[in-house]
Amino acid sequence: MTSVIVHYQELGLKGRNRPWFINTLVRTIRAALKDLGVAEVRAIMGRIEIRLGARAQWTDVRDRLACLPGIGNFARATHTPANLDALADAIVASVAGLPACRFRITARRADKRFPVPSPEIERVIGKRVQDATGWAVDLTRPERTIYAEVVTNDAFFYFEKERGAGGLPVGSGGRVMCLLSGGIDSPVAAWRLIRRGCRTVFVHFHSHPILSRTSQDKARELVGVLTRHQLNSRLYLVPFSAVQQQVVIAVPPPLRVVIYRRLMVRIAEQLARRSGAQALVTGDVVGQVASQTIENLAVVEAAATMPVLRPLIGFDKDEITLEAQRLGTYSISIVPDDDCCSLFTPRFPATRTSREVVDAAESNLAVTDLVNQAIKDTLVEDFHFPMVESARQEMRLT
Repeated sequence: MTSVIVHYQELGLKGRNRPWFINTLVRTIRAALKDLGVAEVRAIMGRIEIRLGARAQWTDVRDRLACLPGIGNFARATHTPANLDALADAIVASVAGLPACRFRITARRADKRFPVPSPEIERVIGKRVQDATGWAVDLTRPERTIYAEVVTNDAFFYFEKERGAGGLPVGSGGRVMCLLSGGIDSPVAAWRLIRRGCRTVFVHFHSHPILSRTSQDKARELVGVLTRHQLNSRLYLVPFSAVQQQVVIAVPPPLRVVIYRRLMVRIAEQLARRSGAQALVTGDVVGQVASQTIENLAVVEAAATMPVLRPLIGFDKDEITLEAQRLGTYSISIVPDDDCCSLFTPRFPATRTSREVVDAAESNLAVTDLVNQAIKDTLVEDFHFPMVESARQEMRLT
């Protein structure tokens, strides 16, 4: 029988809460693999076993597991009875005909009631493999490692481990709302919170019909990529051009960018509360643009009444770009678009504003009315993975 053995890392340190975290990961794995012919997903003694059905394709299962937060590593394994002779026989049969190499056996005895300790399991199986193949044992620099694991009523062996995403399973860390631009930074910021177990909701501000729909299309594509990691996502598309026009009329040019961002924070916070999110997430990086100086970040954050998380705050652009490439969002983010932040942007934005100056400028705006109207005009789209039925469901706020 073919299985996949999933190992987790941080979950093993959760003490009395560990069963809840493991059950959350089991449910996520079931949901991610539900259309791939998986027969069973179950937790067994410090690991999770996925039993593959007859129609399950390893490559499909592997690609989906690699996306799921909470998984340290996983491997396609062969299942045998929890019997040392049966395990050794199965391993010898599996290596028959493989090219000669230096090898080692790495065994783990999860159930200490099994009468043979791990070093003896390694010695017995290693001797059997060496006798059958003539391969040399090399415990320090093996060309092939054969992994063997024994649990209560089962044993498994495998040859290669696949790297998982790490972190915590989605849903274990609460809910946050990410301000998603069409750029490189904010999708990476969202991923970092998803990887910490946070269910992430997205809000994108656009300036259609003054500008094209390109930024909205990019936001949808980015959410589609990120949904592979959390299986279900919601995207709020907020029309922002009417707000910007009022700011242009009432606010001095150097202050406009900061006030745009304060209004975005207020709108995002209202939507976050509707969706049950407890914090906002941005892709801010200190000093990257004029609105991201320490002074301006503080003034923008002051518009919020919930925490504002900035997971990339100390990163440089090269580090963020590399992560975006690994994540698969980079090629989408670099597509040229008409971003709302480029609309009505002053030539010389203020880099060091203060609360007093900004408050005075905002006194010329009907802030509450602007926020409420933007929310009223917001479009909501839901995304699901795997896409068994509709890839996207669309609705309006009421």
